[in-house]
Amino acid sequence: MSYRLRYLLFALVFSTISACGESTPTEFVEATEILVNTPIPTVTPTPFLPTATPIPLAAIVNGVGITQEEYEAELERYLAAVEKTGSGNMIDGEQVVLDDLISQILLAQGADNNGFELGEDEFQSRLHDLIAEAGGEDAFNFWLQEQGYSMESFLNVFERSIKGAWMRDQILSGVPRSAEQVHVQQILLYNLEQANEALAEIESGRDFATVAANYDPVTQGDLGWFPRNFLPHPSIEEAAFKLQPGEHSQVIETSVGFHIIQVVEKDLDHRLSPEARLIWQENALRDWIAMQREESDIIIVSLQ
Repeated sequence: MSYRLRYLLFALVFSTISACGESTPTEFVEATEILVNTPIPTVTPTPFLPTATPIPLAAIVNGVGITQEEYEAELERYLAAVEKTGSGNMIDGEQVVLDDLISQILLAQGADNNGFELGEDEFQSRLHDLIAEAGGEDAFNFWLQEQGYSMESFLNVFERSIKGAWMRDQILSGVPRSAEQVHVQQILLYNLEQANEALAEIESGRDFATVAANYDPVTQGDLGWFPRNFLPHPSIEEAAFKLQPGEHSQVIETSVGFHIIQVVEKDLDHRLSPEARLIWQENALRDWIAMQREESDIIIVSLQ
C-alpha cells in the first residue's frame, strides 16, 4: 500500500510521538503552558484570498491554500523518515507529500460537508491527551521542535487530522462485512509445458485436489475464500467467479506463473476475512479520494 493511504488509513499524524527526557528551551515550555492552561479556539481554514503580500503557496484545494512553508516542512519530515526507516520513495517524495497534503484537506473538507463539528472542549481534551501520551509537556515541546512545527502550524494540522480521521472512519465503516465469495484451490507452476501436463491430468479424470497436492504438498494449493477485487491478479478472480463448485479453469498466465484453479465452494453472502475487509477499506478510501480530486478545484502552484 502507498505511503499516503497507509498514513491516512491506520493513524493520525501524531500517534508516533514518544517521550523524551532532553531539555527544552524556555520559550517552548512557556508556549505549551499557555496552550494547556487556556482555552484554545478552533482553527478554521479560511479560503485563500489574494493580498498585497501574498503567502507563497504550493497548491490550492477548493480555495484552501497549502503554503509553501507547510509543504517544505512536511517534505523534510517525509525524507527524514525515509532515510531513517528505509521505507518510502526518496525520488518521488515531492509528489507523494503534495498528494498526501491534498488528501488530508479533502478529507477534512469532507468532514465539514458531512456535518462533523469539532467543539472547543473536544479539541482541547484531545490535545491534552496527546500531550500526556507524549510523556508530558517537555517531551511534547521537544517533539514539536524536532519535527519542525510551530505551535500555530501544529494546531492547524492537528485539527485537520481530527477532521480527516472522522471522515476516513465514515468511509471505512461503509464497507460491508460480508459479500459474494468463492473458495478456490489452485495449481501454480512456473513453465507452460508443466502447466499443460497438469491440466491434461485433470481433464483425463484425475482428482484436482490430488494433482494439486502433488505440486504443493504443504497447502495443496488452497487459496481459501476471497471476494472480488481482492487478489493482485484480476484474471484469476474473473475466472473463479465464472466457475461453479467442482469446475476448473484452463491455464491462466500471470506475472508470477501459470495457474489452474478449481472452485471448491461458492457463497453469495460469506463473511469477509479481516485481510479482505482491510483491502476493501483501502480501495474505498482510495476511490473516495480519487472521486473528490476529480470533482474538486485543485491548483498546483509550485513544488519548489
